[in-house]
Amino acid sequence: MNTLDLPQLSLRLRSMTVFRNLLADPVLAGLLDFMACPPENTESAVAAYAEFVARLYQAGYVNLTDYIKDRIDDNENIYIRTVGAGHRPSPLLAESALADLAALEAAASLECKALAGYLGYPDFLPRFESHKENFRRSYQNRADHINQYGYGIYARYHVFCVDAKGSIVPVGSPDPVRLEDLIDYQREKEIIVGNTLALLEGKPAANMLLTGDAGTGKSSTVKAVANEYRARGLRILEVRKEQLHGIPSILAELNENPLKFILFIDDLSFQKDDDNFSALKAMLEGSVSAKSKNVVIYATSNRRHLVKERFSDRDVDEVHRNDAMQETVSLSERFGLRVTFLRPDKATYLNIVRRLAQQAGLDEEDPELLLAAERFALNRSARSARAARQFIDSLLSGGEARI
Repeated sequence: MNTLDLPQLSLRLRSMTVFRNLLADPVLAGLLDFMACPPENTESAVAAYAEFVARLYQAGYVNLTDYIKDRIDDNENIYIRTVGAGHRPSPLLAESALADLAALEAAASLECKALAGYLGYPDFLPRFESHKENFRRSYQNRADHINQYGYGIYARYHVFCVDAKGSIVPVGSPDPVRLEDLIDYQREKEIIVGNTLALLEGKPAANMLLTGDAGTGKSSTVKAVANEYRARGLRILEVRKEQLHGIPSILAELNENPLKFILFIDDLSFQKDDDNFSALKAMLEGSVSAKSKNVVIYATSNRRHLVKERFSDRDVDEVHRNDAMQETVSLSERFGLRVTFLRPDKATYLNIVRRLAQQAGLDEEDPELLLAAERFALNRSARSARAARQFIDSLLSGGEARI
């Protein structure tokens, strides 16, 4: 008689409270369905076992322990939310969390060979891997360092956007750019990194406006900073200009989160009488964002004053025109820090080309390469870091750039 007590383990799992929503997880639900099948009903039990393993495979795993641990780490529950909000969970809540983790630990350590023996089925059964791991200890470590790990979707992902319904959703394949990939603009990068580190260290951090010519690396620098400090609890949420009215409710959600967030608004500019202008102004004046110790706003713009002025706007009396201009200029001044990315001169541009060529395995000192790079930029009427990258990419792909 096999000593594996699956019915008892099934009862333990079905009695979970803190992690109860994991019972709806496809793999765990498949495992429970298998546990519910009497082993003497061979056909049903084997089919349920195969379904469980198939779901594990379909999820991209072959190791059951790793799968369940990832689901635990991603889980958003009342215990971890209480810890994340800076409160101490009640003893009863902590006790229930530990009991749930013990049950999940037992399920995660089930061995393929033992389950096959439990079935007594002599033919081939699909295999999976597992190992022993102390979930209670590892989860306590995550709770102790919640400001680095986060919980829910914020534990697995670090880049987010806002969907059409106004909900925060993860970006599955974010731009992988790193700070070391960005050439020159050292002073500008140091300002942005310094302000971000202040945020991570709980010091006063400023909302920041990055202005300058297109293609100079403003957006890439913000994304690179988010990638660089992900492990220290930094997350980035990109919002579009037309979503600014929904930011107060988003901030209300993020305020309770133990992580630190960059609220990123890319390529910002407004038309005259744009309602979104007032929404951003209210945020920068502190009516909302000043209460958010874990959120800063980083915006990029190719325009210094953010508001596009038409010639027709000047056909008003001087008093009203000056008032209007002062209003538009004042918005950019409400950012605590402003960083300007200037278009590179020829020497800087060619230095960027050399560095990129070296990274690509090309001869960075080839005079013909540098001449071709300069022609490439002049054909686009602008030298920029983006143009340098496009030139090297074009060479590598056999495109229009020629040496």
